[in-house]
Amino acid sequence: MTLVAGVDSSTQSCKVVIRDADSGRPVRSGAAPHPPGTEIDPEYWWQALQSAIQQAGGLDDVAAVSVGGQQHGLVCLDARGAVIRPALLWNDTRSAAAARDLVHEMGDGDHDAGVRRWVDVVGTAPVASLTITKLRWLADHEPANAARIAAIALPHDWLTWRLRGARSLDDLVTDRSEASGTGYFDPVSGVYRRELLAMALRYSQTHAQGIVLPAVAAPTAAAGPSDPALSRSEMIVGPGCGDNAGAALGLGLHAGEVMLSLGTSGVIAAVTTTPVRDPSGTVAGFADATGRFLPLVCTLNAARILEATATVLGVDLDELSALALAAAPGAGGLVQVPYLEGERTPNLPHATGSLYGMTMESMTRENIARAAVESLLCLTAAAADVFRRGSVPVNRVTLTGGGARSAAVCAIAPAVFGVPVDVPVPGEYVAAGAARQAAWVMSSAPQPPAWPLATTRTFSADPSPELLARYQEAAARSHP
Repeated sequence: MTLVAGVDSSTQSCKVVIRDADSGRPVRSGAAPHPPGTEIDPEYWWQALQSAIQQAGGLDDVAAVSVGGQQHGLVCLDARGAVIRPALLWNDTRSAAAARDLVHEMGDGDHDAGVRRWVDVVGTAPVASLTITKLRWLADHEPANAARIAAIALPHDWLTWRLRGARSLDDLVTDRSEASGTGYFDPVSGVYRRELLAMALRYSQTHAQGIVLPAVAAPTAAAGPSDPALSRSEMIVGPGCGDNAGAALGLGLHAGEVMLSLGTSGVIAAVTTTPVRDPSGTVAGFADATGRFLPLVCTLNAARILEATATVLGVDLDELSALALAAAPGAGGLVQVPYLEGERTPNLPHATGSLYGMTMESMTRENIARAAVESLLCLTAAAADVFRRGSVPVNRVTLTGGGARSAAVCAIAPAVFGVPVDVPVPGEYVAAGAARQAAWVMSSAPQPPAWPLATTRTFSADPSPELLARYQEAAARSHP
């Protein structure tokens, strides 16, 4: 049996899964936590990866490994390859003003024109999560650190580089899915737009040309061999991928299928064979891990809406779910707008949440729980409506992430989305996708290995468009 390893280095933790390369059968796994916060020394990621590998029984018998990772995080390296400052993560919103500035500059002061021009060039308009906005923040607030930049990597790029021994900056490798989340890479042409990098850093074009950016490998191209110190046998290191692309690959999604992931963030993404350029900037025109595209809408708030509400009610998540299911649809008129950490879609980084429709009758524990679940689903369903308006079909949804463990979320989702919802058994789908990529790189086959799909449950319900309509009315009222 030939073994491959997949890594999911997420915001909260690092998971490693080891699988049979031919069948995809899980063999063993390990995990380790990451420190909390929106900026972190990348060395913690490396330490967590080593711990997770050890828990998973090591890599001595593993033939290939690939890393899936949280997107958009900024890792700045100096000429010696040392990390210049703690990495700014995707959910760090300090660059919100920088994002607005970049849009206005591209549009010569006209915001809407700026959004359209950014979308034309790279498929995505800057918001606080994107790497390019963090570079502008760095240039404006830490110019001495910005001046030291010799190379720029994202979290999975940096971990892949470390797995290979981190010898030279020229060994940095990424893939289209990860590069497409930077804001300075065009996934259609497959090239970095260094003029945007220069614009963000306030550098000259010549200076920007000298910065090392990870080589963008094809889906089946190896990043190179592993560091011999990591295992007794030399491993192939795959190019890796962004976490959402990894999840789509792990779930075996085909073109035309939609994924909703409810974790720290909420992500709705569709695998397509053609790029999506949304002139409003709501849909990010990202790439997937197979050579196709992954148009995506992301919300900052997701499963933590449930966690926060459970804390307020003094219950655990299962009890919260039971309370929500005990309430009638519509929560007695109670509507939550869950911008608890600001929001990315809509782009309101400094927004706060609101609760509408509070009366003596509606303010019950059951209705508060139901309003939290409905708000989570309506926030992401509003994003799905943007897909529909952009001619991306949403005929069925595959639901994953921590939020999918909620019985209330599973039961209410098809009513809010108006389509059947498939819920695979809980699993580490980002890590599974990375492992599948590792097996694919090793085989060099035209398609990824045909691993069996996870067992799923399908939930159906009568569509309830009034829930989304009431939510959208409340959301517009809270932040007109």
